[in-house]
Amino acid sequence: MGLIRSAVGSLGGTLADQWKDFHTVPEGLWPTAAIFPAVRRGTNASRGSNTQASESIITNGSKIVIPEGYALVTLQDGELTSLSVEAGAYTWDSEDPVSESVFAGDGFVSPLIKQSWERFKFGGRPGAQQIALFVNLKELPNNKFGTQSSIYWDDSYLNAQVGATTRGTYTLKILDPVLFIKNFVPAAFLQNGAIFDFTDLGNDVSVQLFNEVVASLSAAFSGYTNDVASGNRITNIQRDSVGFSASLSRAVEDSFQWKTDRGLTIEKVAILGIEYDESTRELLKTVQRADALSGSRGNSNLQASVAAGLEAAGSVDGASGILGLGIASGGVGITNLQQPVAPAESPVVASSAAASAEDELVTKLGQLKKALDAGLISQEEFDAARAKALGL
Repeated sequence: MGLIRSAVGSLGGTLADQWKDFHTVPEGLWPTAAIFPAVRRGTNASRGSNTQASESIITNGSKIVIPEGYALVTLQDGELTSLSVEAGAYTWDSEDPVSESVFAGDGFVSPLIKQSWERFKFGGRPGAQQIALFVNLKELPNNKFGTQSSIYWDDSYLNAQVGATTRGTYTLKILDPVLFIKNFVPAAFLQNGAIFDFTDLGNDVSVQLFNEVVASLSAAFSGYTNDVASGNRITNIQRDSVGFSASLSRAVEDSFQWKTDRGLTIEKVAILGIEYDESTRELLKTVQRADALSGSRGNSNLQASVAAGLEAAGSVDGASGILGLGIASGGVGITNLQQPVAPAESPVVASSAAASAEDELVTKLGQLKKALDAGLISQEEFDAARAKALGL
């Protein structure tokens, strides 16, 4: 039993003119439909219109056209009897005693399908009727995910635990229709006329996949932001759809074995929004400020800040304000600040000035020590400034 090739790659046209009728993919399907029945189409001046008669039921000699991007499976009593993942025209032969299948060439999909086919294929003699179903091998879009509360993960770049709510969409792809049907699709969708759609709100299987994706988001964010070799950061996620897709696919596979058990994988992810919690937003601000003060850009920012401080000190306290800032100027590249020469004063005024100068010296030395302790100046700079202040 099995499918016999009539013309590989011929998708209608001439064959539809030659055959009285044939089965193929139904019209008007949503792009999110994953499994659906083969429907009969006639050639009596209405080629391409669905007859809806005997949907998905084929018998000995039935003609079937498989378009690009689809696989055809036939079943009897829930058991697989044949499979084709190569576009073309085929004839079903129920008299062949050997269970066979027709595969694509030596591409990525073929080894996976061959392995599962040998494991699950039907070993008995089929009856006269078979159910013929198509499996969509294209990307299946518009699968949504989202979190109602914050998810948390450890971020190596921020060196802290961060949290966020997020939402987005992803595309699925069926890599192995045999695994998908045998291990995952409920029997109700393998009956005559049933359509399996991932976006159907009444499909409990879709709800399960949604929950598994949401449960994997924390691990996916952690895997992405802690990939030091790729230089990933939390702020790159939304624009790096390829990198985050790979991270989410790995997280789902590690936790729920989509590929190995179900023949499914996540192909692409689009994050539509991320809302960080309050503590993470504050942390991001701190890190951004630190980034702004790093490297040559940081030196420019620091020098600009010191220049603004000098201007403010000069306008408020005059020369003495500028002199105070000049104490630690050696650490930031500001030099040659000099004390103004005071005019001659009376002995009383001179005594008061001497006391004031002594207080100023003590204050100046204290500020130097604080600058040293804070790491703003080196020990050598401290010693030189101290000696200068003491007149040594």
